[in-house]
Amino acid sequence: MTNKFKFLLSGVVACTLCASVAMADTTAAPAAPAPASVAVVDVQAVVNASPAVQALKKEQEANAKDLITFIEKARKDVAATTDESKKKSLEEKYNKELVSKREKYEKNYTSKLAKIDESISKTIADTAKAKGYTVVVAKGAVLYGGTDLTNEVKSAVSKK
Repeated sequence: MTNKFKFLLSGVVACTLCASVAMADTTAAPAAPAPASVAVVDVQAVVNASPAVQALKKEQEANAKDLITFIEKARKDVAATTDESKKKSLEEKYNKELVSKREKYEKNYTSKLAKIDESISKTIADTAKAKGYTVVVAKGAVLYGGTDLTNEVKSAVSKK
């Protein structure tokens, strides 16, 4: 493009923009948005108070004990075997079982944790909407202000 053409094109674009602004209806001012009502929630306190989280922690502890028992049994079985080829085969068998058990427990834990997280988030949103709040912020991120909904949310989570 030549410089004259670029200059002419930019002038046409500028005139078009000016004309569209001049022709715009300026009599109707946009409505001011409603002021946001802000609530805060101590999410960690809600999570700690959740019966589902407590049950998941107990389940994790039981799974850890199960793995420890399995490992101890495997060590005894391997130690009791004198044939080196059988010992190596037994070690491989127990290692595969251990990996399988751990993956199963981790997958179950991750799945349940995601459901709990979704449930708590929904409970926070539902509680805030029911009370007329438009914004909810984590309590630790707020220096001042906002209505604390932590106790209401903890109560609602406990009922689920």
